[in-house]
Amino acid sequence: MTFKKLHYQDTPLLIGNVWDVPSTKTAQNLNFQAIGTSSSAIASILGYKDGEDLEFSELEYVVKRIAINTNLPLSVDLESGYSRQPKAIVNHIKRLAALGVVGINIEDSVVNEKRMLLNANDFAKTLKEIRRELEKQNIDVFINVRTDTFILLQENVIKETKQRIGLYQNAGANGIFVPCIEKENDIKTIVGATNLPINVMCMPKLPDFETLTKLGVKRISMGNFIFDKMYANFEESLQTVLNHNSFKSIF
Repeated sequence: MTFKKLHYQDTPLLIGNVWDVPSTKTAQNLNFQAIGTSSSAIASILGYKDGEDLEFSELEYVVKRIAINTNLPLSVDLESGYSRQPKAIVNHIKRLAALGVVGINIEDSVVNEKRMLLNANDFAKTLKEIRRELEKQNIDVFINVRTDTFILLQENVIKETKQRIGLYQNAGANGIFVPCIEKENDIKTIVGATNLPINVMCMPKLPDFETLTKLGVKRISMGNFIFDKMYANFEESLQTVLNHNSFKSIF
């Protein structure tokens, strides 16, 4: 089944979010249908803040190692494209596709001093140029467009999200990712606003997978939360060793 078709199953596509080869192999061993990189986790293991702090070439190297070590469909979190110029973003996508990447996430916000939304019309125009150039070069990747309205807006969030979804759908998006959405009514409204598959992300109050299926969600991501949980457990394990002056707790 192609990566695109995985977004149109009866149950949502659960993405195994990965950041290195061991996490990739774990996802494969657990029979995930597809994997996607976590930009935040990759930034963290390389000592960067999330938000395009690392160089694209560094991301490319990590993606290459992941791709070599799996046969699962791989999507890459490209943040905002690692450029504001459509041609440069297309070049980045082209380089990832050459590694076997079948999908990307691209988001409508950037981080300077703080994260802020890009102008919706300008971002849609960029998407349209990216889609046109990819088709011209016969590069087939699933473009999952992330809108950060639920992360950044306090008022009129539903209205703004629906407006952006309409623009991005017309610009050639294959899917829409709405991180931080949690309420069932909000999810139902957003799912009903488009024919594109809607992607939600692990959150404390996110409904269970059965409920998300009934609401019409087509893709579920883990973000960096599994990564953070793993390292919280790592710190706890090390603290136990220090407290007991012994490695017995590990075994």
